[in-house]
Amino acid sequence: MNESHKSEFIELRKWLKARKFQDSNLAPACFPGTGRGLMSQTSLQEGQMIISLPESCLLTTDTVIRSYLGAYITKWKPPPSPLLALCTFLVSEKHAGHRSLWKPYLEILPKAYTCPVCLEPEVVNLLPKSLKAKAEEQRAHVQEFFASSRDFFSSLQPLFAEAVDSIFSYSALLWAWCTVNTRAVYLRPRQRECLSAEPDTCALAPYLDLLNHSPHVQVKAAFNEETHSYEIRTTSRWRKHEEVFICYGPHDNQRLFLEYGFVSVHNPHACVYVSREILVKYLPSTDKQMDKKISILKDHGYIENLTFGWDGPSWRLLTALKLLCLEAEKFTCWKKVLLGEVISDTNEKTSLDIAQKICYYFIEETNAVLQKVSHMKDEKEALINQLTLVESLWTEELKILRASAETLHSLQTAFT
Repeated sequence: MNESHKSEFIELRKWLKARKFQDSNLAPACFPGTGRGLMSQTSLQEGQMIISLPESCLLTTDTVIRSYLGAYITKWKPPPSPLLALCTFLVSEKHAGHRSLWKPYLEILPKAYTCPVCLEPEVVNLLPKSLKAKAEEQRAHVQEFFASSRDFFSSLQPLFAEAVDSIFSYSALLWAWCTVNTRAVYLRPRQRECLSAEPDTCALAPYLDLLNHSPHVQVKAAFNEETHSYEIRTTSRWRKHEEVFICYGPHDNQRLFLEYGFVSVHNPHACVYVSREILVKYLPSTDKQMDKKISILKDHGYIENLTFGWDGPSWRLLTALKLLCLEAEKFTCWKKVLLGEVISDTNEKTSLDIAQKICYYFIEETNAVLQKVSHMKDEKEALINQLTLVESLWTEELKILRASAETLHSLQTAFT
């Protein structure tokens, strides 16, 4: 459904036009599955420019330093980070309301986000263990960011009639942090004396940031120093009135959930992670060489990123299991295992059996969590959107595990 007629997009178009942006390729629209995005108004060919956004439309640290905040940033010691500069500007401009020069852009930004840092603790508890740990790290990081920024916010009091504590609240900074984290495009690093040494690579790109992610497309995106515009070219073809996508990177669903707050259906990069704890769950506790085997895996980088994917257990996971399943008399062959050599049919079959047990364990666990989520959706209506998102993550992981179980069954058949 085309949304060009909506008042917020009419105002945004006027605002962009005043900043020298012209576009006839794309129109804002609402799509089933992805929600608000950009639709092609004409057929787009491979290599064609999708969008070229002038530098005057980008919100960067240059924008912030040229603004009323510049003098306060310049004199603050130690220098604020580029991220703090952008977040401070967003909160301040949002507070300004109709007086903000950036109002047309601010009006179309999400009012709330679905990154794990924004979810209720009881919803975060439903996440896969590895993602839950990262989500808790993310929350601690944002809380520390807020705590360490409060003195700087206090220095801005002369700019506001209201108390800065009421303007630069945790929820306001969280919204700004999520805006930058989920929507910024990458610029070549710059260095300014008035900002900290952290990489200054983020820019907010109004209108362009309405483009949604698909793992199935490729684009070329960069700031063009000659045209002074941020440009995106497609390597795909698009028919008229199709949703136009870009790719945020070859990310699995846990990474997409953590960084952007969504899950990609049928994501070819999606996988299910196997922790060290689960890796050894079905191995004999009587193996006296187990500690040594774990140590070898750790030393050679085979204890992390062990996964099940759409095509079955990853090579890394099977390799780790083959080493762990080595019989005592074959233990000296561990280097050959890491090089991909077959040690024996017994070792191959045992490692596949363990992989299948782990896979079935995950399927059982995933079904149990999905059942729990379903019950919570019935009981906690206020959390239904958050729970639906978590449900979609586990549903995709269940599809992967079932596909892996089929692959493992086929592989095992070769040994019978």
